[in-house]
Amino acid sequence: MLGLQNLSVAAKQWAHAPIILLMAIGTLVAWPTVSSGQAPQNGKWVNISDSVVAKLAREGKKIGWPGLTSGVGVDRTNGDVYMVVCDNGLWKSSDHGATFVRVDGGNVTGRCETGFGLDIDPAGNRLACITVYGNSAISLDAGKTWQKCSQSHLDCVAVAWPETSLLAIKHESGGVLIVSPDGGKTWKTLDKGFNGIGLFDAKTFVGCKAKGIVRSTDGGQTWTAVSDLRPSGKAMRVFKGIGYWVGPHGLLVSRDQGATWSPLGKPVECSLGPYFGKDERNIVVLGKQGIMKTTDAGQTWKLAAPLPHGVDGDYMCQCGWDPTNNIFYAGKMGKPTFKFQP
Repeated sequence: MLGLQNLSVAAKQWAHAPIILLMAIGTLVAWPTVSSGQAPQNGKWVNISDSVVAKLAREGKKIGWPGLTSGVGVDRTNGDVYMVVCDNGLWKSSDHGATFVRVDGGNVTGRCETGFGLDIDPAGNRLACITVYGNSAISLDAGKTWQKCSQSHLDCVAVAWPETSLLAIKHESGGVLIVSPDGGKTWKTLDKGFNGIGLFDAKTFVGCKAKGIVRSTDGGQTWTAVSDLRPSGKAMRVFKGIGYWVGPHGLLVSRDQGATWSPLGKPVECSLGPYFGKDERNIVVLGKQGIMKTTDAGQTWKLAAPLPHGVDGDYMCQCGWDPTNNIFYAGKMGKPTFKFQP
């Protein structure tokens, strides 16, 4: 707990960096503002995973390491929430997290290592769930049926929706990149040294390496350096044919299938996302300062929600946004899954 004297000293030291103070679970938390953003006056984070964890305990099921949940995502078209419970599969809620039902049919085990372990098609219904220490799978009908991936132990995934070409990085492999042309049935190893990935179609890939962004137009056989910008997100996301990649200084965008990259609007620190609302002007990202939202394609960013307790904004965190009801979801590997409605 910060004392009043410490706050006074901090205010003098940070006269040019305004702070917003939020009381959260008895602890005073501070983060810098972006643009004219202010902390939401209403709303609080609510744990929505306890009922599932308690149900599994009653059934004698063991929650895998590091405990609790390890993945959350939202279908933006209908607000359905998907949540991974460590070693206990993928669960779905169609009532904003009030109740959950397991929907993976035993095809998903393990845990999502990063916030990019789930890839949900922005057009709805299709999703891929990639895990470490367990089975991964892809569904084309909102979880009714599944195709299990033949590869396991994967950090992140990017899918060329509505195609089912997949790119993934193998866990603890030195950044080994693998590709599947058929929804995870078969895979081919390409190269190593990748810390981020993306694909626009079955042949057009992008990757992040130590010196920046590289691109392939022949399915990963050859690569060309295209930008010295270095995104922090493990996977690029595509919306209406445009590539978006979160980074430490802002959201990067490519309108020519990865050939060139530039910042979108004003700088905003972000490590997860982006998540899209009704159109490409309405975007949400998550970073160490909280969940940030723009309604003008990045020209201004405002704080939409602070981070819940235990979620610090690093690559092991997860996030989702229901734009119709303006509900945010967040979690981190080994932590509960939370819901925030301003």
